[in-house]
Amino acid sequence: MGITRTGRLKRRETGGRRAQFRKKRKFELGRPAAMTKIGEKNIHSVRCRGGNLKFRALRLEAGNFSWGTEVCTRKVRVLDVTYNASNNELVRTKTLVKGAIILVDAHPFKEWYESHYGCKIGVKKGQSTASDDTTKKSSSVQRKMASRQKQRSIEGSLDHQFGSGRLLAKVTSRPGQSGRCDGVILEGAELAFYQKQMAKK
Repeated sequence: MGITRTGRLKRRETGGRRAQFRKKRKFELGRPAAMTKIGEKNIHSVRCRGGNLKFRALRLEAGNFSWGTEVCTRKVRVLDVTYNASNNELVRTKTLVKGAIILVDAHPFKEWYESHYGCKIGVKKGQSTASDDTTKKSSSVQRKMASRQKQRSIEGSLDHQFGSGRLLAKVTSRPGQSGRCDGVILEGAELAFYQKQMAKK
């Protein structure tokens, strides 16, 4: 028996059964879930209605993630699935779906931040935040760095994550439909909310 997307087989809200007035139709079909895992990239194309294509990601290892407050996007490795509001089973099986909270590699963002602002982040207490970069910089570049440092601010919880080399991120693409695992770095109130939810478990 095929998978169907119609609600005709479901009961009414009051509990009554609906009469079956027709059989299933091709345009009502559904397909098995992709259940995308973390691993070497493996994507299948699926022909859909109208000759369109969907890209079914079976395994993905990296994606484009955006750091909103710094307006910076980098391709980073996906390391682990840590939380899913809809189903704990998807965390246990490390399944990538839209809305999943995952851990990504922090190094590409850290490198960009240190070259952009000229100072270190994610350092432990007592260590200097001055950059190790010994290359000579022109006076105009030094002035630019100084003006950037005046305006820079990074929240403590994010700075702490940079120290561990991993960032919490949220998947905003649909890996089983688009074949990509893209998303946003969690920060601010959203980060605090998900950290609280994970602490509950």
